[in-house]
Amino acid sequence: MFKVLSRVLFNSIAAMSCVLFANGNLHAQQWENVGNTQPVSAGGSSYTNLVIDYVGNYYISYYDVSAGKGSVQKFDGTSWSYVGGSAGITSGIATFNSLSADHSGNVYYTNQIGWPGTGMEVRKFSGSSWNQLPDAASVSLNYHASAVAPSGVLFTFSGENSGTVKRFVNGAWEQVGNSGFSSGASYAEMVIGSNNKVYTCNVSGGVQVYENSATAGASDNWSLVGGSIVGASSSSEQYNSDIAIDAANNLYVAYVSSSANGRKLNVKKFNGTSWVQLGAPNFSDGRVQHIAVAVSASGQPYVVASRWENDNYSRNTVYKFDLSTLTWAPLGGDFISDGQATFNDLAFDNVHNNLVLIYSQGGVRVKKISQGSAGLVCNNTDPGTGTGSTGCVNFTYRGQNVTYTTVRGADGKIWLQQNLGSTKVASSLSDADAYGDLFQWGRWDDGHQLRNSVLNAVSPAQNNPGGLNGGSTSFYSAAYNSSSNWWADGVSTDKWDAPNVSQVSAVNGADPCKAIGTGWRMPAKTEVEAAIAAENITELNSALSSNLKLVPAGMKDYNGIFSPGTRLYLWTSTPSAYIGSGEHLYISQFSSLTNSGGRDGGQSVRCIKTEASGLGTSDIRKASIGIYPNPTSGILNIKADSAVEKARVYTVSGQVMNVNFSQQHIDLTSLPRGIYIIEVTLKNGQKVSEKIIKN
Repeated sequence: MFKVLSRVLFNSIAAMSCVLFANGNLHAQQWENVGNTQPVSAGGSSYTNLVIDYVGNYYISYYDVSAGKGSVQKFDGTSWSYVGGSAGITSGIATFNSLSADHSGNVYYTNQIGWPGTGMEVRKFSGSSWNQLPDAASVSLNYHASAVAPSGVLFTFSGENSGTVKRFVNGAWEQVGNSGFSSGASYAEMVIGSNNKVYTCNVSGGVQVYENSATAGASDNWSLVGGSIVGASSSSEQYNSDIAIDAANNLYVAYVSSSANGRKLNVKKFNGTSWVQLGAPNFSDGRVQHIAVAVSASGQPYVVASRWENDNYSRNTVYKFDLSTLTWAPLGGDFISDGQATFNDLAFDNVHNNLVLIYSQGGVRVKKISQGSAGLVCNNTDPGTGTGSTGCVNFTYRGQNVTYTTVRGADGKIWLQQNLGSTKVASSLSDADAYGDLFQWGRWDDGHQLRNSVLNAVSPAQNNPGGLNGGSTSFYSAAYNSSSNWWADGVSTDKWDAPNVSQVSAVNGADPCKAIGTGWRMPAKTEVEAAIAAENITELNSALSSNLKLVPAGMKDYNGIFSPGTRLYLWTSTPSAYIGSGEHLYISQFSSLTNSGGRDGGQSVRCIKTEASGLGTSDIRKASIGIYPNPTSGILNIKADSAVEKARVYTVSGQVMNVNFSQQHIDLTSLPRGIYIIEVTLKNGQKVSEKIIKN
């Protein structure tokens, strides 16, 4: 198994605002095939990899015995298909390979160059075809890994010069940190956190994990995480190690213990200072091989291993870590495969709340098991009336069911707390999972808004929404100052509020926010300005720290996407007095203002909800509830205009925590660091839930 976690798919924060159900029955959960046909591959397979992108598509790569080359396939929610249209995309044998994906929908595939050649081939798929990049290494190598940083930069880790990491910048490979730091790269793995740190994992005298900055130069030495090896381990293609990372940048490593310890399964977590045992050491019933570890964005760990004892014949078992009892238990039955399973890989689908497993058994097999019944369920509850109160909403976006966080802004209005197309609420300015899609003014969810959609310099003959014939995946943006820009002849009376695609016209585009449900729509310029004033947003940091959690997703034009992480562009539904323009919010490191811009610019969309007229600002003020400070080191205070009946504290997985509540105070001192849900019930029956960070 040569798994590469190219990113962490972070949807847990969106789910945190949902209603909690703690009585899910794990024993009722069953593994099911992904896709109608198993095995997925045309023939035998080995060296499998699994990656789940930020919108929940599954990608797999493997050495394809039937083609004698490496193949990559994608599952779009219904069926599997070859990425690029056909099997066998490598120039020759590719028994060692890795797979990764960025937040713009690009997929990267690396493979060992088979004999008589040497080195590492690298390919990028950007939506239509594979593009071969320069080789990342020219020396003979087998084990290697790849991952993509939040900035979208591709990194590779290989055994070149006894351990070398490189990044691909401006069409060339740069060395990251000193070479030879890992004493090789046997059973190589790599992850990159939202903290912009790169972590490598390999076996050399035990399991070793090293770290460095994603911006490190060749003279910036790699350092051993925790100052020592993770643990004594066995070493072979069967006895491998693996690494995973959660949304809070906690590291998890799984490995096969040494022969002296029975070659059993071990998992450890880095607590910020040292590596600590996660559950009992050597907890498997017997010897294991082909292991993989995964963790949800909220920090729920899973591990898979093929058990090599008695008559098990290397069948697969997946274990889930019980965060309350601190023990590992089989998930979905003792065995998942019905025969020998090799080259396991495991990943968590944060979009659909599924754990996904890939392995080789006479070919590639992919299975999933839902974790929804044991986690958080959204019942479309609006936020409470207090500023900063959160809720959730389910709707269909890009053909997939999604759950988004909603929030009561300081303006008293209900907003989405995340951009359309994102998978989570923003946690940092560089949080690419929160960036979402980029829409052209007046357009809707037809695929054009994807960050990797195809640029088209020729606008439709009828250059307005009515000329799209129900939709188009092309992003219409010609060269600077060209009159063929999207809706370039639009006037100030145009609208962006049609309820659906069937009702678009030459003067009115479909509002993408109305697909969320009753009351949801694009905000007007005046509403955006009122929210910015109420939240006291003056630049990027105050935008991120506001209740709206606005994030700089950048903008798309005829050159592609620019300024992600440094500039925020957010459309309003208000047309501009200037021909072919629309009003938008612009926030930089130094300023915040509304302005007009060409309708062909791809910008973020944030939706607002119109509430029943019975709820006025006076009602909001009377029912306000405050829970503070957030983050907290231990004691939470509750301030409410109505008497508090009770308060409960939940983990993000739905477990009720035993804490003391008295006199409007909640004592979290005894709880470990992490994210919790505080549910406050007033004596008038009103309930308010808030996300709280415990330091």
